[in-house]
Amino acid sequence: MSDPLTITLRPRRQESLPDRHPWVLEKSILPPRPAPADGDVVDLVTADGKWVARGIFNGQSRIRLRLYSWDHGQPLDRDFWRNRLAAAVELRRLLCYDDPAGACRLVFSEADGLSGLIVDRYGEHLVVQTTALAMAHRVGEIGDLLGELLSPRGITVRTDRKIAAMEGMQTQEAVLRGEPLPPSVTLRENGLSFQVDLGTGQKTGYYLDQRENRLAAAACLGGRRVLDMFCYVGGFSLAAAKLGEAREVLAFDSSQRAIEQARANAALNGIENVRFEVAEAFETLESLASAGERFGAVILDPPRFAGTRQSIDHALRAYHRLNRLGVQLLEPGGILVTCSCSGRVSRDDFSRMLYGVVRRTRREIQILQQRGPSPDHPVRPSCPETDYLKCFICRVE
Repeated sequence: MSDPLTITLRPRRQESLPDRHPWVLEKSILPPRPAPADGDVVDLVTADGKWVARGIFNGQSRIRLRLYSWDHGQPLDRDFWRNRLAAAVELRRLLCYDDPAGACRLVFSEADGLSGLIVDRYGEHLVVQTTALAMAHRVGEIGDLLGELLSPRGITVRTDRKIAAMEGMQTQEAVLRGEPLPPSVTLRENGLSFQVDLGTGQKTGYYLDQRENRLAAAACLGGRRVLDMFCYVGGFSLAAAKLGEAREVLAFDSSQRAIEQARANAALNGIENVRFEVAEAFETLESLASAGERFGAVILDPPRFAGTRQSIDHALRAYHRLNRLGVQLLEPGGILVTCSCSGRVSRDDFSRMLYGVVRRTRREIQILQQRGPSPDHPVRPSCPETDYLKCFICRVE
């Protein structure tokens, strides 16, 4: 086998390239001559020829090179991918995320050294999401290796259309191995049962990253009247009602399908003090305030507001408006559970946004807990983007 082609860093970019960060942007490299084919393994070198790392090239993406190994001479072969996958699976076992009736994230892309690959386990089924051409080109091999390691009933691959367009790859919706996904599965989480739509649900079907946050928030909600915005299939709502023993929960989501699932999940758990309704968030918050409604707790778990660096300011304005409206609905001493899944918005940004809410509403906010994603979504300091989820549990005076 011949040595990989080399990609050379621009001289002025060498010092600014974050050490061991897996992304190398187009602006950071010299135009390769000859150009590798998309999906080819390449070596990254400095302008003076010093070897840096080994990765996979994509001439159609702003992220021209995704790095996978910083060990000189390490081939990116079947053994390499198998070892990375096995390490990810073993970590989830050590974290006790191997309940056969539960769900977890088995592979979390950059956090597991597998940039562009997400694997979620729902009971006996695996859902693979490729977010980079590098992994899309190898998804068949990845499926074979996951089959060897876990022997699931079925492995299905899904691709987000927007990500596929950015990466210059085809969307995939196919069964890689075994049985196709069932229309829905019933999972256990924190003692609650949830029916999850694996075929058309958001992400790979469910928001696994909020598991521990739902439990932590519920512990603060006993006896309170709770408002849950962007409730999806009822994760926070049902935890508040049953685990937290909230007095009443009013929950909204803009998706009719999600609300139908949330109602079914409430019935599945025998929970009757939750009301789920279809509605747009900002309009509903303003309407509730105008009607003089007040709550002992407000939960805000919106979709991602910032997808690019250019959209950060817009996102922070949206978070400010959302949290300002939520705070205005809270009784004195109320609990605010506010979240952001926008990786471009830092924890400091989010804290400063809340300070802006304090100034605007003249209500003091005490941050009781600053939480992140569940441990099956580990964070790598070398890749700050893995620290994407913020969940602040606050008291509002």
